[in-house]
Amino acid sequence: MLEVTQLVKDYGALRAVDGVSFTVRPGEIVGLLGPNGAGKTTVMRCIAGILRPTAGSVLINGHDLRAEQREAKRGLAFVPEVPALYELLTVREHLRFIAMCFDRLDVFDARGDELLARYDLLEKADAFVATLSKGMKQKLAVACALIHDANVLLLDEPLIGVDPKGAHEFKAELMRRRDSGCSVLLSTHLLDTAERFCDRIIIMGRGRNLAEGTMEELRRVCDMQGATLEEVFLKLTEEPGEAAFDLSAP
Repeated sequence: MLEVTQLVKDYGALRAVDGVSFTVRPGEIVGLLGPNGAGKTTVMRCIAGILRPTAGSVLINGHDLRAEQREAKRGLAFVPEVPALYELLTVREHLRFIAMCFDRLDVFDARGDELLARYDLLEKADAFVATLSKGMKQKLAVACALIHDANVLLLDEPLIGVDPKGAHEFKAELMRRRDSGCSVLLSTHLLDTAERFCDRIIIMGRGRNLAEGTMEELRRVCDMQGATLEEVFLKLTEEPGEAAFDLSAP
């Protein structure tokens, strides 16, 4: 389970994230959407522990990320938009190294090659990461996120550059992980993908929550019955400086 409470991140005088709160429950995929500059990636990096929040808290499986970083990160996996990989390791060595970091060599030994095969990386298993295409690097980042059986997944534009077969397999993996009880936070500009796969949607603008809810709740607050997520998104983000929409109204 992932719980974010009143998260704030300042860069000098610039407030990039301004009091964002949400929960991702077990067995749920939540979409984190917003226009460029809304603060989505900053939120993701704060949750992953890459950035230190200015204020607020992040709980991962009940562990406070600031006070119990090791325990919190044990159940977390993060796929960034631009993977930071170890380019002088081979593909298999890279996956094995990530498994070692989480003390899960048993998982690597049991199904490391199966995971590489699933993402069409087995033929490149002994190639250096530096020689991979952008799409293959993205697929390796996905495989690394899955190798230690984390139950909280952070996915920041995970399908950028991935071929259709890899994207199809990854979407199927998302559903399997959700059905097994994982909490999944997915940030994407692919609104049709978010509408199809996400149980709830969070829409951000200028560092704040603009709205949160199921598709039906978002349609209701916009008075746009039958609208697509794209239509709802454009409505909710056309005036990002306004106060957040209240989804508690009947």
